[in-house]
Amino acid sequence: MALSLLAILGAGLAGCSSEDSPPETPSHESVSVTFDVAVPAYTPCGATVTVIGNDPALGGGKAPGLALTRDADGHYRGSVMLPARKVVRYNFVLVQPDAQEPIASHTYTVEDRGSAELQWTVSSWSVGADESKTPITFQVAVPSDTPAESEIWISGNQPELGTWNGAGMKLTKASSGNSYWTCVDFAKGTNLEFKVTRGSWATVEKDTEGREIDNHLHAVTAPAQVQVQVGSWADLGPVNPQPDTLTGNIQYHDIDGSSVGLKNRKLIVWLPPQYEAETNRQFPVLYMHDGQNLMNAKTAAFGVEWGVDETAQRLVEAKQMEPIIIVGVYNTDDRIPEYTQAPDPVRGGGKADDYGRLIVEIVKPLIDSTYRTKPDAQYTGVAGSSLGGLVSMYFGLTHSSTFTRLGVVSPSVWWANKDIVTRVNNLAAKPALRIWLDIGTNEDASAAESQQTVDDTRELRDALVTKGWVLENDLKYFEAEGARHNEAAWAARTEQILEFLYPSVP
Repeated sequence: MALSLLAILGAGLAGCSSEDSPPETPSHESVSVTFDVAVPAYTPCGATVTVIGNDPALGGGKAPGLALTRDADGHYRGSVMLPARKVVRYNFVLVQPDAQEPIASHTYTVEDRGSAELQWTVSSWSVGADESKTPITFQVAVPSDTPAESEIWISGNQPELGTWNGAGMKLTKASSGNSYWTCVDFAKGTNLEFKVTRGSWATVEKDTEGREIDNHLHAVTAPAQVQVQVGSWADLGPVNPQPDTLTGNIQYHDIDGSSVGLKNRKLIVWLPPQYEAETNRQFPVLYMHDGQNLMNAKTAAFGVEWGVDETAQRLVEAKQMEPIIIVGVYNTDDRIPEYTQAPDPVRGGGKADDYGRLIVEIVKPLIDSTYRTKPDAQYTGVAGSSLGGLVSMYFGLTHSSTFTRLGVVSPSVWWANKDIVTRVNNLAAKPALRIWLDIGTNEDASAAESQQTVDDTRELRDALVTKGWVLENDLKYFEAEGARHNEAAWAARTEQILEFLYPSVP
């Protein structure tokens, strides 16, 4: 303990002796005294609050004293046996970071009774808030059928939460009720995404009907309590399969990728309302990546779809966009290598050329031979988000004889040291591409990282403009204020994307 603290304690404790206690014989030799201490909200979760006082049970005026335990409500509590009627002088001390409250000492005459409770609120510590250690308390209520021996965990997008390993941070069972809690320190500006599990993804939380739920979100701006109510567990039910959420004329195809060295996958195809009615008409085609996330919540990641089918159906019927065919190409567990044009030093990848061959040589010929399409490049587009946005931009550069309309949504511009920007800068001539480019302003794990993502996307925009694309003409750039990096955010701007890529025609 710092000398300044010992000096303060010494001033209050020096000379303490048995004379401090009344001479009467107490009816209780010792008393169980509970300290219940409320602390400033900014007190880090990892800090220790101790009581140091003039009784041996409190350290005899020296550290470490009595260590209190943090509870779900943020109070620190602990109990100790003290001699009845003794005058106790003590201080509340913070350890790591080392600090004290701005009071010389407290004085308490131990009551002659079986037990006593001392409640106190520390108004401030001698150190201020540390923005790198902002305490967030998670409080999770679980269903009544949760097995009594269960361990409850939070798994999320931060290292402290296990980086989506299914069992990142174990929670402590509260003293009463079906609830669990933990406290974790995060840097201010961190964006949290997480789910609750019982130790693995096989036991992840669902809603009360057994359906998938989206990630819980919390932006760390100040100390806070984050409360979660688990509806049910994946392995315990209720087992109500998620229904299909499809709109319009939907078709499926199976694709064999072995000829280009890739895995097999499905296609989901949406046909516009005019397809059956206007039997002599041909239609443009938009190919989209991550096909299982586009139209059906039953197959979508975390049960959240883009709603491409509903949005396109509504826009076409309202004559706000040209009627088109939309082809969703399902991803596989090789999504990262397939959607990246160059190896990243850390993450590998670099099989986008093979994936491009799959679409150009296998998928597109199937679609053109099966449906009444306009097969020429001027009518054909490709779109996707995240790495799907990155590979869409890449296909525009390398397959401009096939695709001329690009939906570059929340692209991973950072991949392989911004290789995609380098490729745009190295263009010898500007291909005839109509490009939608966008980014959310809150897509990453912290405010600083989110800003870097925006800056990277602006760099790609500026590179395109330098090469001859004209904003609000053949290049639309959009920053979605506050938008995260997920299907719900992309669904919110699907209408704008479709209207730009395929505007209404007379």
